[in-house]
Amino acid sequence: MPELPEVETVRRGLAPHLEGRRIATAKTTRADLRFPFPKRFAKRLSGRRVERLTRRAKYLLAELDDGNIWVTHLGMTGRWSVSGLKQQPGDFYYAEPPDPAHTHVVLETDAGARLEFNDPRRFGYMDLIARDAFDAHPWFKSLGPEPLGNAFHAPYLAEALAGKKANVKNALLDQRMVAGLGNIYVVEALHRAGIAPTRTAGSLSRARLEKLVPAIRAVLEEAIAAGGSTLSDYAAVDGAQGGFQQRFRVYDREGAACVTPKCGGAIMRAVHSGRSTFWCAKCQR
Repeated sequence: MPELPEVETVRRGLAPHLEGRRIATAKTTRADLRFPFPKRFAKRLSGRRVERLTRRAKYLLAELDDGNIWVTHLGMTGRWSVSGLKQQPGDFYYAEPPDPAHTHVVLETDAGARLEFNDPRRFGYMDLIARDAFDAHPWFKSLGPEPLGNAFHAPYLAEALAGKKANVKNALLDQRMVAGLGNIYVVEALHRAGIAPTRTAGSLSRARLEKLVPAIRAVLEEAIAAGGSTLSDYAAVDGAQGGFQQRFRVYDREGAACVTPKCGGAIMRAVHSGRSTFWCAKCQR
């Protein structure tokens, strides 16, 4: 499933084509994705100007000129594409090739751009939420702080994890704890911080949390700079090759040597709560 860096990559890719633009036409090819579209969804989008395109956790938020926020969740296989672009905003790690039969939302802007939402498994979803009702909406009212925001820091995490019996990996995946973190980046951050994903969350000392918070930030910032974890090649402005999957230290590296200097350990894999966990038992404690 696309995680925070991938959603942020999509946001940045779509922003030049949506922000300040009017949606000339919108259409849907079916009545629902994971959930039904709102009533008159396409008609309510048509003619609206997108004032701002932002992100909250793993949601894309388009603030419209009529006071509504158009919300998109990509689910597992949802992706946006813009006609004519060689590099699309959403070629994720393990992504399936897009099939036109699964294009369910099509927009055209007043600038002539054509945007398509493709979702073969239909786990994505969309809604229109009044701006003044957004914070109280069930999808958003319980979300924790953004991991790249000022409200996410070691004192907050110490208080939030206090007494938690769950392992630290599962605790960090709880969107009420911190918004937007997913499996890949949690295991990568835990490796950088030297923390075993199996450790009881409430047992972590303040000193260890002081290492974990910057590790989370660093992993996310590097992944965003690389365009998320993508299958396609990525080149930064200086020409360096990117694609964060090329920089995984533990994720999907079962049996490989740990990259921590002088460690000498090997990457292990286990399944916790239905998700693959990767770590080095030698340098992560």
